[in-house]
Amino acid sequence: MSSEKKQTLDRKLILQHHPIDGQNIKELIAAGMTWLNTNKQTVNALNVFPVPDGDTGTNMMLTMQSAYEEIENSPEQHAGKMFGAVAQGALMGARGNSGVILSQIWRGIASAMKDEKHLTGEALARAFSSARDTAYKGVVRPVEGTILTVIKDIAAATEKELDRTDDPVELLEVAVEAAARSVEHTPELLPVLKDAGVVDSGGKGLFFLLEGMTRWINGESLDTPLTEVKPLDALKFDNSMEAIEEGQDFEVVVDFRPGNPFDLENFYARLEEMGTSIQVGEGEGMYRMHIHVPTDNRYLPIDFCMEIGTVTNVAIENLMAQMEALEAKAASRIELTPLEPGQIGTVAVAPGTGLGKVFASLGVAALVEGGQTMNPSTQDIMAAFENLPTNNIIILPNNKNIILAAEAAAELTVKQVHVVKSRTVPQGLAAMMRLAPNGNFDEVVKEMTAALDEVETGEITTATRTVEIDGVKVKEGQIIGMLNGKLIVSSSDLAETCLSLLGKIKMDNYELITMFYGNNISLDDASEIAAQIEEAYPDHEIEIQEGGQPHYQFIFAIE
Repeated sequence: MSSEKKQTLDRKLILQHHPIDGQNIKELIAAGMTWLNTNKQTVNALNVFPVPDGDTGTNMMLTMQSAYEEIENSPEQHAGKMFGAVAQGALMGARGNSGVILSQIWRGIASAMKDEKHLTGEALARAFSSARDTAYKGVVRPVEGTILTVIKDIAAATEKELDRTDDPVELLEVAVEAAARSVEHTPELLPVLKDAGVVDSGGKGLFFLLEGMTRWINGESLDTPLTEVKPLDALKFDNSMEAIEEGQDFEVVVDFRPGNPFDLENFYARLEEMGTSIQVGEGEGMYRMHIHVPTDNRYLPIDFCMEIGTVTNVAIENLMAQMEALEAKAASRIELTPLEPGQIGTVAVAPGTGLGKVFASLGVAALVEGGQTMNPSTQDIMAAFENLPTNNIIILPNNKNIILAAEAAAELTVKQVHVVKSRTVPQGLAAMMRLAPNGNFDEVVKEMTAALDEVETGEITTATRTVEIDGVKVKEGQIIGMLNGKLIVSSSDLAETCLSLLGKIKMDNYELITMFYGNNISLDDASEIAAQIEEAYPDHEIEIQEGGQPHYQFIFAIE
């Protein structure tokens, strides 16, 4: 018997026949986090809406990373105390709705396990039941067909199997099987998933997290994702800058035609020896390979592709230079309004430097960078207001996927904090117009909340998938327009989409159209479209402002 196979067998036997303590829990958490990280892009891709906000996998991974950092160097042997630390770390690092709900699942597990020195089967089943209850209580309007349903089904399955076994390893395997079935069933419970042809992303992330634990127990790989070859037109590298690993200095993309029978598994294995962030796409016999590599390896993927076929195109980008440019742009200073002790301080989440400057001009006391694809954590939001010289704080999340993290931050502080639930940037700006720093806190909150309904929000972006939602047919790559978060128009022309979007609004009820242009469109192009809008709406005031937001060519505020 090989030493590796024996080690795996020993690991499973130890966990099944010896008490599972805090250090064993740490190993299981590390394994689950690793497998989730390996498959996070698969989770990210499960995005129902054809907009660039597929960040569920990333949010869940960053939440787990924060949880693991809390326990990484802990010598704690008590299982309940270890779970408590995991829950605390997850809560502070929670990002996006998926991350916050995941942190609530850990909170429920920790609550059930707090007095348990070891993890037994009975304690695990009770922990999953507590996780279910805590997660459902943490959501105002629970929706079935989501991660909530998956944790509910896990709890039911493990409770049922307690009559058969009290082995925590066996019950963990039961939980993984239940999660897999539940995830596959989510489209039947949530029509929007079925229409888009995907399963729930949060539920899938929870499945990967638990599956990673059982894979580690059984000695299976945690570093190689399930092999997936995408169509060439679906292969996107726009988010490759989200996390550049240390030492991975260049991005290499190679198009090639294999000359011999193509062994995809061997191809991946060889590439993993060269670098990270590997993606492969295929279409009509043509393959496209993407990889991040250190400087010394920048030509190795090209030579490798030449060995197995005919290279037709090569692109090499210096990632460090790109990161330096992005950091220099982000370093542009924004002057915030000084806050006096006792005044009302506002914290606003802004997706771009330009929009940050607009919020600053309206009097925000602190800014948090974030928005689509970059949801700030609970701790990020807390850090923005904890040191402000006042106990009266109002948070403007300005994105529906940041509201839960903002509310979690509000619950963790001794300060008087209220979240005005702005779901869009224009709503946040409208609320800021009602800020009275020296006013009565409750009255100001009431006024700012009322302002949310006085502005229409239009958003223009490029579709990330082909889908039909609410009768609107969208092809990947088309320009789409959303009104207050609802998809209403699509076309192949940017100006046409903007005009069609405005045509869906009763413009006679409004006077001002403010166009915030993103970092993917020039001022000249934005001005040309603004001129067409001005011609179509001569009685309205048109303003153009730099927003600097990623992914969205325009954010419209119609007032």
